[in-house]
Amino acid sequence: MSEIPARPTKSEGPSEDAPLGDAVWQSSPPGSIYDYIKVASFSIGPDGLVDQWSLRAEQLLGIPAEHAVGTDPIDAFIDPDLRERGQRKMAEILDGREWTGVVPFRAPDADGGLRTGTGRGTRGLAEVYVMPTRTEDGEKAAVCIVVDVRVLRSIETDLAASQAIFGQSPFGFLLIDPDLRVRRANQRFASTFGGTPDDHRGKGVHDYLPRAEADRVSATLRRVLESGDSITDMHVTGFVPGSEERRHWSVNLYRVHSGSGRPIGVAWLGTDITARRAAAREAAAARRNLALLNEAGARIGNSLDLETTARELLDVVVPGFCDLATVDLYQGLLVGDETPPGLADGSAELRRVAYSSAVSDAPLHGAGERVQLGAVHHYPFNSPCADALRTARPRTVPAEDGSLVQSTLAVPMVAHDTVVGLAQFARTKGSEPFGDRDRDLAVELAARAAVCIDNARLYRREHERALILQRSLLPPGDPEASGLDIACRYLPGEAATGRASEVGGDWFDVIELPGHRTALVVGDVMGRGLRAAVAMGELRTAVRTLAQLDLEPAEVLSQLDEIARGLGAPGGVQQATRAARRPREADLSEVYLATCVYAVYDSVTRRCTFANAGHLPPVLVEPGESALMLDVPPGLPLGVGGEPFEEVEVELPEGALLALYTDGLVESRDHPLDEGLQAFVGALTDPTQPLEDVCDQVLNTLDSHHGEDDIALLMARVQGLPTESVGDWTLPREPRSVGRARELARAQLLDWDMEPLVDTTELLVSELVTNALRYGEGEIRLRLLLDRTLVCEVWDSGLVQPRRRRARDTDEGGRGLQLVGLLSAAWGSRRTPRGKTVWFELPLPGGDTPLTDPAEALLSLF
Repeated sequence: MSEIPARPTKSEGPSEDAPLGDAVWQSSPPGSIYDYIKVASFSIGPDGLVDQWSLRAEQLLGIPAEHAVGTDPIDAFIDPDLRERGQRKMAEILDGREWTGVVPFRAPDADGGLRTGTGRGTRGLAEVYVMPTRTEDGEKAAVCIVVDVRVLRSIETDLAASQAIFGQSPFGFLLIDPDLRVRRANQRFASTFGGTPDDHRGKGVHDYLPRAEADRVSATLRRVLESGDSITDMHVTGFVPGSEERRHWSVNLYRVHSGSGRPIGVAWLGTDITARRAAAREAAAARRNLALLNEAGARIGNSLDLETTARELLDVVVPGFCDLATVDLYQGLLVGDETPPGLADGSAELRRVAYSSAVSDAPLHGAGERVQLGAVHHYPFNSPCADALRTARPRTVPAEDGSLVQSTLAVPMVAHDTVVGLAQFARTKGSEPFGDRDRDLAVELAARAAVCIDNARLYRREHERALILQRSLLPPGDPEASGLDIACRYLPGEAATGRASEVGGDWFDVIELPGHRTALVVGDVMGRGLRAAVAMGELRTAVRTLAQLDLEPAEVLSQLDEIARGLGAPGGVQQATRAARRPREADLSEVYLATCVYAVYDSVTRRCTFANAGHLPPVLVEPGESALMLDVPPGLPLGVGGEPFEEVEVELPEGALLALYTDGLVESRDHPLDEGLQAFVGALTDPTQPLEDVCDQVLNTLDSHHGEDDIALLMARVQGLPTESVGDWTLPREPRSVGRARELARAQLLDWDMEPLVDTTELLVSELVTNALRYGEGEIRLRLLLDRTLVCEVWDSGLVQPRRRRARDTDEGGRGLQLVGLLSAAWGSRRTPRGKTVWFELPLPGGDTPLTDPAEALLSLF
């Protein structure tokens, strides 16, 4: 009988990689499938008894060799109920027949210990393969191979599961051997790369992937095979046969071992993530676009300057959206036209106002050549840019030969159905070309910038109109006044950027009054913009009107206060009237608040009367003295109402300097008001300088205090009317005073060498004195003033104002005031604290205004 050796300490057998016939000794673990399924063997001698018992038989059946050898296997292993049948089978086997079957047996106890001959153990099933053989003597014997059915069924189940997983997996499944060749591929992989699973046996990764990608994947496979570390979600890029579309896969790699633990290759599980990658890119693009739109909303339009807004757009898109970009705006828009003067063919002139690039030497071109920043150019009729301007739709600009730019969008900037310019966005080679989503985003970004640019244009137009309005309301040129040397300055406010800010409501005025008196006015409407400028104009007009009524300064401000409460209110004057009656109930949000200082200077007496409505105090510099702020009660701003205004009268010495100003001169965000006032007072160190030089010195000294507010500065040096230029007499209330008045007037005019005025003056003085005797009260005062004109004033104590009327042909009187109106350059009357004053004014001989012949004037009345 042949011997069945026990399990050796070193197993030998050919390696699957060794040539057939070569014996290779292999160290434990041997890696044989028999080791995995633990095959047991024993032999049966001619007598039907066990004569050899392997170590695996001891492990499987739990019977030591010393107990098994020499025993009847039927009696030892088979249940008593099956012994008779087993003995018949044994006889058949010893008779030379092979047999394979499943035999119940008693397996080892759960603790794994070997059973003795009398041990009971647990029931099990063994698959037995019995092969007849002969001993050396030629006697019949048998060799038995026994396997636990549970192990076989487990192997079958594992194989079936493995086959199902491998074959039915929705992933591309490969088994790659240690030589990095495909040992096995599933149908999913074959359906992607073509052919049957067997067609892929023996192929390597270079057969499926581009060289660079294949090298990277091969290195990864070797690392997994050597280290045993798994790789998850490795992204692999390549192409499938018959398609030029780039595909993306997510691959998981792990090392595969045999049942004995020997590495036999790498498992590859791959799934196509091309669609997922595209969706991820779309989602990332959507997030990027939302972020860009959010950033655009925060950064575009912070300035009301057209060029700055264009640069803000490019700051957002480069490099987050494109590699380089430009903005061209209509040249007409930049020079202040109401609407872009573009031609119908889209070839109107544009100016390149902004350019930004994230790469060097990659300019955008216009009209076939490079366009410099700030250059004025136009696009030809057949160019995509001109077509975009003409149709107000984005266009794709073809890349030029040799250019770094591969994709360009020309996007018209449309605001309120008006094209204001063109934005171009470009991506260089190597970047992803623009898609439909990018085009939509570019249109949205350009539209946002266009709205901001259009708002800036509208603001600039309103700002320019407000400036025109504001400057038209200021005194033209250098104002002149009797007994005063005048100099003034007006500076619009400047924003932090150095560009003009919104116009304000600052104003000043110099108003000549009868009797060689002058009203000096400086005011400031609170707020900015066109409405503030309009309110300023209305208040300035009201001041001039009230000044001509020759009201006292406090009364002028009281009337202005009532007018200010009606500006902008729904009820107009009626609203202002109600507010005046119920000042505490007035809604200040419906009125304009303004500050104003109003002063009346009399060149004969050199006295100046001030009234203040919440304005900064005037500054006075007397000869040889330091500058000081006059103590004028500030009062409440115009538009508040409820409190009367006070007056202060100050005598101004010859050569004194008076300064009126607005708060923009002395107040800013960086400097408190008190500091600015002290700096202003300190700047008036030498009032003897020419007034123009004094104004310049003040503005230069206070330059650091100049903020965003407007500045109005009015300076006047006192030059009182000389005593020899004034004739002043008091006449009794009697008829002969008329003749006396004529004599005094004639003598004074001859003394002044004003003989051409004698006849006219005598006639008009006679008329005014006669009216004073007939309609007035108290003694009569006659005064002649010679300066740039001749002024004659007749004072009395009566309160009845003269009224001019048209006399009938049959009337003997009633033509006196008509005659005054015909012969004088101006005439009028005003109330005084003790009566009234009627006056007339005559131009001096040799002036631009010719004198009227008294005789002709008399004849015209009849």
